[in-house]
Amino acid sequence: MSSKRSILFVINLNRGDARAAAEELAKCFGDGDFRCFANFEAELAGISDASAEEIANAEIAIVLGGDGTMLRAAEYVRGTRTPILGVNLGRVGFLAEVEKPTIPEIAASVVAKNYIVDERLVLKYVVLRDDKVVCDGWALNEVTIERSETTMVELFVQIDDRPLSRWGCDGLICSTPTGSTAYAFSAGGPVVWPEVEALVVLPISAHALFSKPMVVSADSTVVVDVESSKALLSADSRRKFALLKGDRIVMTRDVETVRLAHLREILFTDRLVAKFKLPIEGWRGE
Repeated sequence: MSSKRSILFVINLNRGDARAAAEELAKCFGDGDFRCFANFEAELAGISDASAEEIANAEIAIVLGGDGTMLRAAEYVRGTRTPILGVNLGRVGFLAEVEKPTIPEIAASVVAKNYIVDERLVLKYVVLRDDKVVCDGWALNEVTIERSETTMVELFVQIDDRPLSRWGCDGLICSTPTGSTAYAFSAGGPVVWPEVEALVVLPISAHALFSKPMVVSADSTVVVDVESSKALLSADSRRKFALLKGDRIVMTRDVETVRLAHLREILFTDRLVAKFKLPIEGWRGE
């Protein structure tokens, strides 16, 4: 077995700056002690293709792109303890570094293993059809159950084995704290700090008197029964499954987590301010 330290690159190949940064980083690791690889046919200097075994044994995954690329990286390291380091290339994402680090700074931190890792809660889901599992999966951000036709979807929601409500709605979001600033935020949900162990349950455009976003325990079980003819399940907008009437979706905390790496300690409050360019002084004065 090779004694070289291995680094996985996950790159948004549609961005020229991401490709250039990957090649520059690979040069910094080109002293013979490191092997840089990617999970695609890399046409980048210093970066080679990798097998599934090599991806599983990567020391760290460096992501060059936006939050969508970070979600793709989470798929690649699923089932491993490999941390994901997201590099900000201009736009501030919630999963990547807030401040744009230099290429030498990134390389030096990786070489010295001088980075901070935090564990992010992951959501697990199972789809039951006639009491048989027909689909299962996970999400770092959210699982949505939404209409697949022009008419509303009818959903019966239960939490911890107790009925909550029936909604005629555009859909329902079950979000992790990490996903609270993604789709759930756009739909009017609360912002949940990543270290808070909780799930957000949020109906979308429900035709009901009570349709508020709810924050429940991370140890709760959220069950949704589909009472319409059709619906669509989507996990992180990447993994999709067509639902039928009578399907039951069971959502719980996953036993696995996603490990995010950061070059320096950044409080989520600062990340929130940077992302939304919040006027800290408010409207009262300069």
